[in-house]
Amino acid sequence: MSEELTLESLELKKDLDKMTQKELRELCIEKITQITGASGMSKEELLPAIKEVLGIEEEEEPKNPFKEQIVIVKKDIASLREKKTSTTDRTQREILRKKINRLKKRSRRLAAASV
Repeated sequence: MSEELTLESLELKKDLDKMTQKELRELCIEKITQITGASGMSKEELLPAIKEVLGIEEEEEPKNPFKEQIVIVKKDIASLREKKTSTTDRTQREILRKKINRLKKRSRRLAAASV
């Protein structure tokens, strides 16, 4: 490519940090050909590589003080989902569904509280 790559020239609809792993891979494959092996990279590997090619300095983002709590809540959600799929009792599934719903709301509130 003869032109210099910039964020403006890529015409992204979302912020790089908010893009999914699939979107970042497609971006690398279609528009940023300097990055090789993008199809096998995770999001944590893709973001720094893309920012390096575009010349973006990595700013120190604030850590979420509730990160550990969010991880615990998400593990609880996963275990409740397993129980929900294994049970045949309709009322028990409904109870588990409501618990999952409450935990999801809680994790979202914890994530939003840090911002």
